[in-house]
Amino acid sequence: MAERAKVAIFISGRGSNMAALLYASLIDDCPYEVCLVAANDPEAEGLSIAAAEGVPTYTLSHKGLARADHDAAMEKAARDAGAQYIVLAGYMRILTEGFVANWQGRMLNIHPSLLPKYTGLDTHARAIEAGDSHGGVSVHLVTEELDAGEVLGQVAVAIRDGETSDTLAERVRYAEHQLYPQVLARYVARESDPQFLLQRVRDLALALPLTHERESHGSPGWRAGSEKSGKYFAYFNDQHHGSEHIALLVKTGSLDELLNLVETQPDTYFKPAYYGASGWVGLILNRPDCDWDHVGEWLERSWRAVAPKSVTKLLDAAEDF
Repeated sequence: MAERAKVAIFISGRGSNMAALLYASLIDDCPYEVCLVAANDPEAEGLSIAAAEGVPTYTLSHKGLARADHDAAMEKAARDAGAQYIVLAGYMRILTEGFVANWQGRMLNIHPSLLPKYTGLDTHARAIEAGDSHGGVSVHLVTEELDAGEVLGQVAVAIRDGETSDTLAERVRYAEHQLYPQVLARYVARESDPQFLLQRVRDLALALPLTHERESHGSPGWRAGSEKSGKYFAYFNDQHHGSEHIALLVKTGSLDELLNLVETQPDTYFKPAYYGASGWVGLILNRPDCDWDHVGEWLERSWRAVAPKSVTKLLDAAEDF
């Protein structure tokens, strides 16, 4: 099994969703592990649940602290624990823009409505008052706008005759405990899904001017220039030649540069079979901390090494405009 993604869970109270996530992580094939449970309330009941299961905990009251200072302390605790994702599970704090930006695409939240309906509070009462046939729960990515991030999963819960917000909330909570672990597991597992990684690389590569895709020795590759005379600047490598890596192969400036990258950053780079002798380096993609901005920078650099100068000059002019 691939190395499991490390998740920090933020709570403010009893932590029922945290517990659902934690116990799901103890199943053998779960792709994530809980490395920290952190709370803004030292009396949060969920802390004792985590501690009983041997999960590290951290708590810091927000009272008397500036929001940015409290966020910074919580983030430091998560990073010190090795977290690659943050999961909000009943965390009753609005996070600063800087915190959200630092974890873009790596922070999830759960909300008790079928988003985009009923952002904010009192969701069950609002659904009942509106005469909706169903309430429900959504798991979404966290963005600066409240409850507005991409929805990753939902479960609808029927609203019965005579339903109250309390009775609906109780049944929605059952759905929450089923949905959240499944969505989180599916989301973090994308990091090792070859098709997901290939599509991300493809989108970045084909965004470069005068680029087209062509298979080479059974692997997707991208060429700069015309269909007839274009030159390869990148290949997608899915565990070829006995490698354990799903990787992007790109051109370095020299064999010395390649060897230095592999020696100093072995968790990020490797020397690929056959291609390595010509100065191509393997950039490992199937790792939870893969920096896709960095991948894009390597693609552009490798593209510039082979693209017609007339085209690179046009790109430079567009960037300077």
